[in-house]
Amino acid sequence: MTTDVYQILNEKFGYQSFKSGQQEIIEAVLNKEDVIGILPTGMGKSLCYQLPGYMMPHPIIIISPLVSLMQDQVEQMKLFGEKKVVAFNSFLLPNEKQQILHQLPKYKFIFISPEMFMQPKVLLALKRTEISLIVADEAHCISQWGYDFRPDYLRIGEAFHNWDRPPVLALTATATTQVIDDISRFLHLQNPSTIIQSLDRPNIRYKSIFVETVEEKYNKILNQIQSFEGPGIIYTQSRKKADEYALKLKDEGFRVASYHAGMEPMDRTLVQQQFGHQELDWVCATNAFGMGVHKSNIRQVIHDHIPSSIANYSQEVGRAGRDGKDAIATLFYSNDDEDMTVFISTNDFPDRSQINLYSKQENPKDLVNDGIISETTYRILSYWLEKYSEAETVQIMENLRHEKIRQIYLMKDLLTNEQCLRNQLVSFFGQVLSSKPLHCCSVCGINDKELLKPMAQQRSKDKKHRWNERLSLIFNREL
Repeated sequence: MTTDVYQILNEKFGYQSFKSGQQEIIEAVLNKEDVIGILPTGMGKSLCYQLPGYMMPHPIIIISPLVSLMQDQVEQMKLFGEKKVVAFNSFLLPNEKQQILHQLPKYKFIFISPEMFMQPKVLLALKRTEISLIVADEAHCISQWGYDFRPDYLRIGEAFHNWDRPPVLALTATATTQVIDDISRFLHLQNPSTIIQSLDRPNIRYKSIFVETVEEKYNKILNQIQSFEGPGIIYTQSRKKADEYALKLKDEGFRVASYHAGMEPMDRTLVQQQFGHQELDWVCATNAFGMGVHKSNIRQVIHDHIPSSIANYSQEVGRAGRDGKDAIATLFYSNDDEDMTVFISTNDFPDRSQINLYSKQENPKDLVNDGIISETTYRILSYWLEKYSEAETVQIMENLRHEKIRQIYLMKDLLTNEQCLRNQLVSFFGQVLSSKPLHCCSVCGINDKELLKPMAQQRSKDKKHRWNERLSLIFNREL
């Protein structure tokens, strides 16, 4: 590492040294290698492209999965004085998009979604511009979302054909061997350096609790929230349930909001900002919430269901305790939870009849307009039937469905087999646990009272001073 790197690290970011894995990734990027970097949540993945960006002559493209995520990243960078940063997304007006495309070289960091990246006009403008680095942020989405939710992730690598592209850096917090292979294959990486750090987060303690009924589940969740401090996230499976939790907790005096894909984009962005600015203590959400939330002091992550995979669960609980202090991840489950998770996870998978109908339709988009198939089903089929026959696509969908179900039952087994939860999580990603913290998990033994502060009078105080605090934020002074 050159002196310049440490000087930039200190001057731009205020650090004297690197966290584990950062230095190796940055060295490989500066050597113009393709890189896959896997660092646990909270270990500073964004530094791995931001610091090289200040040493490279041309713009850096960051392909980011969510509008709220890229907006948050842009705001964070502007807060620290970076002016040459922009989010190229659906919030922009047509003339604003056109202006950015005409002025690409003036930016240092350009955030963009996979769908926007793949638009012909955008791709042409990027190919005509000298680019120093392409970053695939949250790269596990290529494997996790690409096959069955957002196939444009699988198309990113196709854009590299007939393009003397710059190096590619793929970053994520969780990736199995299969996901690493998917990332490399679909991005068409060339002999990538793969840098992997231990994914264990010793300050997060894991609890798995069986309950008999929905009512018991809610009462236990409420009791835990009333007993111990937040901030926190409650993950549930349905939009309706997220709204119901939020309403019930508001009645109990909590500063809380719901978050799900059924809300308007601006409303979702507002909730995320309020949570980040300490105006909300709890968010009741589907898995649409959390990716890229830069909030270091989340003390609790609560699930009221069995997640769709161990990888998804690891991503969600990894949002707790980024400040390195104690945090608890609690999962309440009942006997029928896996059936509901299977239904929700596979509901949009096209069946044989839908695939046949799509194949025969002159304008398949009409099937969405007429309510015959969902927008997600349309996106899936538009990708796979472009590449494979009808019969092959039927088989691919069946294989993907079976794999989804297998992942759900692996998650259930992890919760119910009475083995150390932490050890199982680390083993799932092909790693070995070197040591266990005190209060490791509910199997090894855990004591909430020694980890989290009690709620005390926090709720009534928050309710009393809420508007004073909000006005203070607006006017940037104490009232």
